[in-house]
Amino acid sequence: MANQQLIDALRDADAVKFGEFELSHGGTSNYYVDKYVFETNPRCLELIADAFADRVGDTKLAGVALGAVPLVAVTSVETGNPYVIARKQAKEYGTGNRIEGTLDDGEEVIILEDIATTGQSAVDAAEALRDAGAEVERVIVVVDREEGARENLADADLELESLVTASDLLADAPDDVDVGE
Repeated sequence: MANQQLIDALRDADAVKFGEFELSHGGTSNYYVDKYVFETNPRCLELIADAFADRVGDTKLAGVALGAVPLVAVTSVETGNPYVIARKQAKEYGTGNRIEGTLDDGEEVIILEDIATTGQSAVDAAEALRDAGAEVERVIVVVDREEGARENLADADLELESLVTASDLLADAPDDVDVGE
């Protein structure tokens, strides 16, 4: 069930925009959910942390760099759960780590992510975490755009949970805006 307070906060923060937008996976859309707007808004962060906290129990958290770092950090503070950061690629300086933070072999980890379109960033993060010895079965996102992420994650043996879906978020959108477009 959608969290109406979060939906209202995302809308009030102007995180949902309408027009023609290019998405990170190369497609286009007539709406855009601007993660940097909601990730820099204290009220949105508070609601997201509360909602994530209700779902994660005492499991270690992982955030995908860079977008999910604020989300995993506020959720860690809310829950007291430690977290790690999964980079898209190993950095070329310092320690050269792809996973930042402490991770024990066999440790259960839940990935927190901002927006899922195809889910590929979460799949890549899960692969890196699994390669580092973690047990990863769940990904929780703020917004599921409902464009194939659930199926892509399932193919990687990952369960997708979302705080809100594009359908929830766009329920009152202009008539020419379509989910999945």
